[in-house]
Amino acid sequence: MATVTFEQAQRWYPGADEPAVPGIDLEINDGEFMVLVGPSGCGKSTTLRMLAGLEEVNEGHIYIGDREVTNLPPKDRDIAMVFQNYALYPHMSVEDNMGFALKMAKVPTEERNKRVAEAAEILGLTEFLQRKPKALSGGQRQRVAMGRAIVRNPQVFCMDEPLSNLDAKMRVHTRTDIARLQQDLGVTTVYVTHDQVEAMTMGDRVAVMKLGLLQQVDTPLRLYDKPANLFVAGFIGSPQMNLLEGVVAADGQVSVGGYKVPVDPTAERKMSGRITVGVRPENWRIVSDGDGGLPVRVTVVEELGADSFVYGTCDVEGVPSNVIIRMTGRHHPQKGETLHVTTDPHHVHVFDTDTGERLSD
Repeated sequence: MATVTFEQAQRWYPGADEPAVPGIDLEINDGEFMVLVGPSGCGKSTTLRMLAGLEEVNEGHIYIGDREVTNLPPKDRDIAMVFQNYALYPHMSVEDNMGFALKMAKVPTEERNKRVAEAAEILGLTEFLQRKPKALSGGQRQRVAMGRAIVRNPQVFCMDEPLSNLDAKMRVHTRTDIARLQQDLGVTTVYVTHDQVEAMTMGDRVAVMKLGLLQQVDTPLRLYDKPANLFVAGFIGSPQMNLLEGVVAADGQVSVGGYKVPVDPTAERKMSGRITVGVRPENWRIVSDGDGGLPVRVTVVEELGADSFVYGTCDVEGVPSNVIIRMTGRHHPQKGETLHVTTDPHHVHVFDTDTGERLSD
């Protein structure tokens, strides 16, 4: 096991007008599960591939432990990669696939068989060792790919969207397996995904990226409760945060199309000009007509059993086209009904509209 350190690591593809990753600084602790998340094209896979040695580092440095690996070939970095498409040899059995890297490294047969058996036991693959990949489900194939990485006892696992080829139910099951396995093994893991739910449920810490730049690196709950800017606020959370644009009112509140939104007092002294306030779907509070709440006309109700998500429209200027409200219990409004909603100051996130910077503590 080892720490992983990026020091202004840059990747600039030939012919590109600007770098895919301008220069990333990131410290990953020994044994930590770090998730890189962001939209397509944000540089997360490029960052992972630089660590794995599959992409050239044009400037800066990468360290695994105390050893600089910036210019080392992949085979000398002591990392194991798990790919999106499994990359299994179709003509080999599960056992041979898992032990292939050890065979190439000339690990003695007895030791090789022992490591494969131990990994198969951990992953629940013992009864499938003699099968070919075509006889396995997608989730089982991904576990074989994981087993191939485990048997090498690497210092670092690199995982590039390993669950994206699985169906929704299998994704949930397999991500739990991966998180538990990483915790049991204690191997430093760098995991790339575009799915923020995956990031929130798996990572010890999550690094949110946009256009090759780190926006925030924090624990999942800190990202949810204290997003550093508008991008993180809109990206983290499912469904996403409601973002309303307004201006500072004379009483220290924010005026959104004439409706007053109470804000956290810690933000009042920093507010000026155009302000964006964020409200999570679960933090809306329904009030009676005449109490000053935003009018929301219900268009869709998603019933999830224990709770439901209500989607509605609001004609007030500065309010997004869709307002999302999370409601608990089985009693929910009907399509076409108009709700009036407000929130409490300590639940409101305040951002500068122009810079995107968070203003509330």
